[in-house]
Amino acid sequence: MRRNIDAWWPLLENGAEAIVMTASGCGALVRDYGRLLRDDPVYAERAERISALTRDALEVVAAERELLQPLFPAARRARVAFQSPCTLQHWQQIRGVAELLLRDAGYELTPVPDSHLCCGSAGSYSLLQPTLARELARRKLTALHTGKPVMIATANVGCQTHLQSATTTPVRHWIELLDDALAGTVAVAWK
Repeated sequence: MRRNIDAWWPLLENGAEAIVMTASGCGALVRDYGRLLRDDPVYAERAERISALTRDALEVVAAERELLQPLFPAARRARVAFQSPCTLQHWQQIRGVAELLLRDAGYELTPVPDSHLCCGSAGSYSLLQPTLARELARRKLTALHTGKPVMIATANVGCQTHLQSATTTPVRHWIELLDDALAGTVAVAWK
């Protein structure tokens, strides 16, 4: 944490307005630096500022939603199931934003029963508790496959890697799907 603060601090001093995280697990932890280092006489104040300026990429992109919408081609896109990471929906309290952006981009989102449940990645949990983590992934994938998606999107690289290891259905980061939509790829052919 201290090394990250030392690396980011000069950027903030030079006018950086935010620290943008593309992995919800990392963002959740960085947003907690202020609390975790609150008793550190050297880093407490800087840690609090880092936490306050940390944003998930979803928040940044959603803030520009009106500018993005006209850029998406009108073609219908693939059926996608969104796996909302625990660190996104429970810790950072960001819900429904990725789904909204994916719909804006033309993706058809499929229903995901029990979408609030963990996929089993949970940082090092999947390494320390592999049997339980595999069972959680199996349950999550059963739910994700309910609507017969051709792709699964997520907001955390840990979830992405964990789920991809247990399915042949492509698991990608939501921002990659937005990028594909802006480039005009992944259209009807994926159906």
